[in-house]
Parts: sequence; structure tokens; C-alpha cells
Amino acid sequence: YYFSVGIDFLLSHIAKPSLHVTFDLPWSQNAKSIAGGHGKGSENDQISFPAGIDIDSDQTMYITDLANHRVMEWKQGENVGKIVAGGNGKGNQNDQLNWPSDVLVDQRNDSLIIADHKNRRVVRWPRRNGQHGETIISNVKCVGLAMNKNGDIYVVDDGKNEVRKWKIGAKDGTLVAGGNGRGTELNQLNKPSYIFVDDNESVYISDYENHRVVKWMKNAKEGIVVVGGQGQGNGVDQLDHPGGLYVDSLETIFVVDCDNHRVVRRVKGSKNSDIVVGFYDQGDQSNQLSNPLDLYVDREKNLFIVDLGNSRVQKFSIAGSE
Repeated sequence: YYFSVGIDFLLSHIAKPSLHVTFDLPWSQNAKSIAGGHGKGSENDQISFPAGIDIDSDQTMYITDLANHRVMEWKQGENVGKIVAGGNGKGNQNDQLNWPSDVLVDQRNDSLIIADHKNRRVVRWPRRNGQHGETIISNVKCVGLAMNKNGDIYVVDDGKNEVRKWKIGAKDGTLVAGGNGRGTELNQLNKPSYIFVDDNESVYISDYENHRVVKWMKNAKEGIVVVGGQGQGNGVDQLDHPGGLYVDSLETIFVVDCDNHRVVRRVKGSKNSDIVVGFYDQGDQSNQLSNPLDLYVDREKNLFIVDLGNSRVQKFSIAGSE
């Protein structure tokens, strides 16, 4: 949705209050800026509306830089990033991107998979000194991406309100969620954004305009609401435009609650969510977020949050881990 309406919406969006609740959680509430944080701009130490993130086994970050139409590589501990895809102005040539919304690291092929949203394509870009990308999927208004353990790519198409799985080399994708028009029924989606695929090939989808996260099991004909679904709001059982998500081996779900400026967690079997980070309303301080959009959770459960409104990536560490 953010990608469809553009910068004007982002600048004019009205903040909504967060729910003030305190929990005994292990995350430090004061984050460290590990990319960007120097205002909106096109210099290599800046990001202008970051959207998607992925991190490789060496802790190198890859961040889609929406308004600069590029993907940035940010090595651990460095203050300046490097352009590794796009950066040649907005366009549809093979060395250009147009509002890239998400990125995956494909370590098997030493490449990046990029959701080139406004160009309605998914491109593969060499990770080492790549000068241009190769279109691997066309005619998809792709927002979010995921990859399963077999290397199959899952593509969120917010224009068709569906998710498809593309096997390596296949000409067509297989529908795995939605595809029944825009709506609120369990077999429908409404502007889906980001996804997570688990080892059983269950797909967790942030159903953006329905303010819920739905789980579609492999070969299912409809989804199950696992977070939210109680209307737009900031209560313990509500979301306000969910974004990036992560699901651990215990089926605990972490989801970015974008317009509540927080990240929430839903433990399997619980009726309510608890706030993980973002207790202090919208803002630009180290304990605040502004329209966060995506996240990455590492093996130690440190949280890397794409803080779109502040054009930075924040790391919320497990207390005592640094």
C-alpha cells in the first residue's frame, strides 16, 4: 500500500497512539542505528524511505531504498553503505529499479532477489559487482518476497491480492494464498504486504488493509487469522497495517505494527499480543519508531527494524548481548 500511494501519503500520514503497557521483556528499549539515521537523502550514509531488509550469514545487511530506487549493502559496524543494485535513477532498464520494496539474499547463487515494485517485476542481481539485473518474474506488482528451504520464491502481488510460489526455472507461479479478489473473507486478502514461509511451507501473510496476519497452510484453500483481525486499532488483539514478520520454531509470531509504531509478538495459544518494542509513541529517539515497515530477527533474537519514517535501521538487542 505504501508503495502504491507514494511519498505524499508517507509525509501526510497521521500518527496513531501506541498502547502503553509494560512487560518483562528481554529486549533493550534503546536501539542502536546501524544504517541510515542521517536524514533523508541519496548519500551513501543515508536512506530515503527504507522498506525491505535481509541479512546474510556474515551479518551484512541489504536494504531496499525506496525513494532512491536502489538496494544498499551495509556491512556490520560500518557507517556508510554501498549501492549494490540500481542507483541509476528511476527507470525500467536492466540497470535501474523503480521503488524496490523487498530484497532476499540468495546465498546459493550469490545473488539478490529484488521486488522491483513499480516495474511490476522481480529481478535477480549479482551480489558481487553486479552492473545490472535479470528479470526472473514479470507482470507482478510485488511487495514482499520469501524463499523456502528448496530455493522456491514466494511473491506477494498486492495488485491481484494473492501470493504465488515460483519454482526455479518455472514459467508460471502456483497460487498458494488469496486469488479470490479483494475482501475480508478467509479465502481473500486485501493489499497483502510481507510474508514469512516456515519449514512446513505454511505461509504467514501480513494482510495489510485487513489489519491481520493470516496463516495459509500448504495446499490450504483459506487462511487462519493468527494475529489481529479485530478491526483497525491499537489494542492487544488489534493491528494497524501490519508489515514485516518472523515466525520462530515455537510458532511465536513477531509482526511490525506499522501505524502503531511498534513491533508485537503473539505466542502460540495466546489470545492477545504483547508489545516487544515501541512503547513510547511515534518519534525519532532511540526508544521510538516512526511507521516501521519490515524486520529481521537473528539467531540470538536481536531485532533489526526498518524504521521507514526515520529513514534508518534500528537494532534492538537482547539485554546484555552487547
